[in-house]
Amino acid sequence: MATYDLTPRIAPNLDRHLVFPILEFLQERRLYEDGQILKEKIELLNKTNMVDYAMDIHKSLYHTEDVPQDMIDRRVEVVARLKALEEAAAPLVAFLQNPSAVQELKADKQYNLQMLVERYQIGTEQIEALYQYAKFQFECGNYSGAADYLYQYRALCTNSERSLSALWGKLAAEILMQNWDIALEELNRLKEIIDSKNFASPMNQVQNRIWLMHWSLFIFFNHDNGRTQIIDLFNQDKYLNAIQTSAPHLLRYLATAFIVNKRRRPQFKDFIKVVQQEQHSYKDPITEFLACVYVNYDFDGAQKKMRECEEVILNDPFLGKRVEEGNFSTVPLRDEFLENARLFIFETYCRIHQRIDMGVLAEKLNLNYEEAERWIVNLIRGSKLDAKIDSDSGTVVMEPNHPNVYEQLIDHTKALSGRTYKLVSQLLEHAQAQPAR
Repeated sequence: MATYDLTPRIAPNLDRHLVFPILEFLQERRLYEDGQILKEKIELLNKTNMVDYAMDIHKSLYHTEDVPQDMIDRRVEVVARLKALEEAAAPLVAFLQNPSAVQELKADKQYNLQMLVERYQIGTEQIEALYQYAKFQFECGNYSGAADYLYQYRALCTNSERSLSALWGKLAAEILMQNWDIALEELNRLKEIIDSKNFASPMNQVQNRIWLMHWSLFIFFNHDNGRTQIIDLFNQDKYLNAIQTSAPHLLRYLATAFIVNKRRRPQFKDFIKVVQQEQHSYKDPITEFLACVYVNYDFDGAQKKMRECEEVILNDPFLGKRVEEGNFSTVPLRDEFLENARLFIFETYCRIHQRIDMGVLAEKLNLNYEEAERWIVNLIRGSKLDAKIDSDSGTVVMEPNHPNVYEQLIDHTKALSGRTYKLVSQLLEHAQAQPAR
């Protein structure tokens, strides 16, 4: 199922350190040969300061205890550079480790800079050294230390570009340490800056949004409320436009979130139109499943795609997260996806049929007869389905479902309110972007 592996599309939009967890997943799933994955790891490591890790990978790949001389020389160079940066940043690090001294800092950055120079002889050179030291720590794989120093650097930094770079580094470090709550806070902070910052060109802003969405996949598919929040982010006009123009493969993750998240159904119809529009530029079993059910009404095709969707989810590093339960390993998102996918097929099929043969329905849902009957009974008991089962004829009889005029009016009013809000926001942004006259 490497056919549907999105790593070649996703990796260029990630920091190289964020690619390592993806390669670990692919190695575990055996989508590629071990040797190929190990070579990719070494290639990535050569561009970082994680020399010891690179040596270990080299030993595993070539089944030897010897390592090339250039790796040994590189290690000496990294250790020397780390020591030099540590010494350069030492005055500021010592200050930051002194709780009573840190209490003297205020929200006013200019005041802080002046106070540090006058009382502690710490100037812009030491602050810059802290940034370089934090960055080097990150490159060495010390993500905890890097996150702390980058946070402290941003409290003192007056250069907006450097501060933005430090925030990207802090976000990457929190993701790699799997601190999902803190990572989500940093993600939201970064989004606010990207949306409000004046970039040199609109394409730079679009590129930053694309990077943000790719990095966010780690958070959204690990955070408790992530599947709702990915819809909140990806489905915004500016971000959805960025997906359609430059990263249509991200539709896989937005489609999955819509399928497993029932509370977002009002936005679902518009998303189906996007899937239909983008079929020429990107499709995979998950987007094709939605097209089969809601565009082509091809229920046999949807059943086939549902089987393929299961394989895609299991082999996707973001969707295929495994949870250990005793001696068993499960993929919770797969189970939710298949349950809701069956419901989507069933709901759509029921809209165009009044009486449905149970055997045919079982086939459409990819279940045997008894499983299908039990599943439908549970839907009826859970008030998710207005129907009854005719056991004599082996059919499901749908009750007439007349649309509620008041509910339709409320839905249209909500949609109108949302469109008006978007229009006003766009007008305000356009006005703010105009130079003062």
